[in-house]
Amino acid sequence: MSLLQVLAHARALQVRPIEAADRRFLRILYASTRSEELACTGWPPGEQQAFLAQQFDCQDRYYREHYADADFLLLERAGCSIGRLYWHATPSALTLMDLSLLPEWRGHGIGTELMHLLTGHADRTGLPIGLHVEPTNPAHRLYQRFGFETVGDNGVYLKMRRPARQHAHSACEALA
Repeated sequence: MSLLQVLAHARALQVRPIEAADRRFLRILYASTRSEELACTGWPPGEQQAFLAQQFDCQDRYYREHYADADFLLLERAGCSIGRLYWHATPSALTLMDLSLLPEWRGHGIGTELMHLLTGHADRTGLPIGLHVEPTNPAHRLYQRFGFETVGDNGVYLKMRRPARQHAHSACEALA
């Protein structure tokens, strides 16, 4: 089952591959994830925007060069862009590269719903999920609730991993 098929079960959420026309929205979304961090710099707004544009371009280029076969997906509700989900699958592991929502869509259960779908998919395929998150990011608590454990810390990001879980019927079948 493809990731798009898995995510088609999200309530009132549409998911589609990112297109070139989405770039402006993606820059706005990226900036919204870094606004608190940049507020502390004291930089004028123009410098902040230039820095954010450069950082977004570098991140986007890195992801597309190093994870060319990843799913780069746009999250929409009622035809309006509200976030992005970047997901990389290999035969041995799954990686949640990025899940970001605009500030006005955070805290409404969308991330929880998506994590239910993603972890369910991982469990059905028998693959672990890995990710990186800043320790102060509120999503860190979400990931912990879904069984992710910290397996590394590089001083900026926590490396987290969640092993696949067997479904109850699979465990019974293994005993037979």
